[in-house]
Amino acid sequence: MSDYFDRTEDKKYTRVYKAETPDILAAFNAFDSAVFAAEGREIPLKYRELIALAVGITTQCVYCIDAHSQNAVKAGASEGELAEAAWVATAIRAGGGYAHGRLAFKLAAGDPAAHSH
Repeated sequence: MSDYFDRTEDKKYTRVYKAETPDILAAFNAFDSAVFAAEGREIPLKYRELIALAVGITTQCVYCIDAHSQNAVKAGASEGELAEAAWVATAIRAGGGYAHGRLAFKLAAGDPAAHSH
C-alpha cells in the first residue's frame, strides 16, 4: 500500500469530495475538528493523538500513521510514548487474532450457535 502513498499529491484528490459531496466533507471536517480540538475535551490532545496513532497502526492506514504520529509529537508525545502506542496496537491486533482463532475452532467443531450470526 505504501507504493500508493504520496503525502503531497494524494491531497489533491480531496477535490472529488469537494465537488461531489461538499456537505458530507464539511460535516466530516467539523467532526474531526471537534474530536481533535486542542482544548475542551476530557482526554488531553496528546493522548487522543496517541490513541489515533494506535488505531492507525492497527488498521494499517499509512495516512493516519503519518498524520497522527506527527500530531502526537506536536502535542508533546515522546518517542517512548510513540513506541508504547505501537505496542498497544500490536497487542490489540494479536489479541484479535487469538480471539478469532478460538472462533475458528468453534466453527470447525460444527457448533451450530456459531453459524447463527
